[in-house]
Amino acid sequence: ETEPVRYANLMFDRRVVRGNTYALKVMPVVCFVTQPSPLEIQRQREARKRALARKRAKEQMQVRTPEPVEGREHVHVQTELYLEEISDRVIEVDTECQTDAILDRPPTPFFIPAKTGKDVATQIEEGELFDFDIEVKPILEVLIGKTVEQALLEVMEEEELAQLWARQRAYAELRNAELAEVQRLEEQDRRYREEKERRKRQHMQLLQKQKETTEKIAARAFAQHYLADLIPSVFNNLNDSGYFYDPIERDIETEFLPWLMTEVEETLEKKILGRTVLDSLIRTVVENRLDAFSHVPESDQTEPGPTDAAPEVAGETDTADQLAAENEETDHPVDEEQPSRRSSFQLEELDQAGTENLETE
Repeated sequence: ETEPVRYANLMFDRRVVRGNTYALKVMPVVCFVTQPSPLEIQRQREARKRALARKRAKEQMQVRTPEPVEGREHVHVQTELYLEEISDRVIEVDTECQTDAILDRPPTPFFIPAKTGKDVATQIEEGELFDFDIEVKPILEVLIGKTVEQALLEVMEEEELAQLWARQRAYAELRNAELAEVQRLEEQDRRYREEKERRKRQHMQLLQKQKETTEKIAARAFAQHYLADLIPSVFNNLNDSGYFYDPIERDIETEFLPWLMTEVEETLEKKILGRTVLDSLIRTVVENRLDAFSHVPESDQTEPGPTDAAPEVAGETDTADQLAAENEETDHPVDEEQPSRRSSFQLEELDQAGTENLETE
């Protein structure tokens, strides 16, 4: 009951539910509380320390009332028109009133706080308690002393502020010089570190190249030793298999000889075709002559007269009749061989003419 009441803002109270409350009845709220990491706790502590340090510095930089002189002390005094009782608890009073709705509202009276304590009065006659010439002297001394003291304090404060500013400037210059030196050392350390890393990379690359060169030399020596007997045998096998050839001979075999054989075959086919045609012509002529010689001549039985036959057929029958008569009258072998010689000569002439026509074609 005696503890003071602590007031708080409801907008930042965690016990007050915000938002829609209907969803809370349907779906339970599950809160997962995670433990902060040590790094986060350390960061919060450092932030709290920095805030306290800033607050102390701000309090120290504020202008305060100078300390009282000897024999005096600062006292909190109320300077209002009406004195009010100061207490830790706020006085709460319940008051009710009922006004008629028809009546107008009266004007609001001025606020006059209630009196506390008792009124005491004392009657003092003029000149009994106060003499201006006597009473004004300490007041003037106090005013003049306070004015002089205030002026001295202001001068001292200005000097102190000037010293503080000078010290701040010196500290800032020293701090800037230290920061520049730290940056220079950090940059030098960075350059040394980068140079060290670069030298290490160069050395590693050199070792890698030496290793690769050694491996290549070893591989080349092994390959030469391994392929010393392999290359001649491979070339011999390839030469035996026909992979190495004369380009002119290969061109003659692949291009000229097939073309020559094709042309020879075409020429032979043409000659065979001419001979076949010639044989067919000879066969036709022989068959026609055989048919002409096999018929009995009708000139002895009937007289020749105008017929529908062509003069060429009549000439051929006359020559056939004459040859038959000569064969019958004489039995000389030379005369018998003359038609065969003539026919063979005619066949040779026809053969030569056919071959010449074929060659011209």
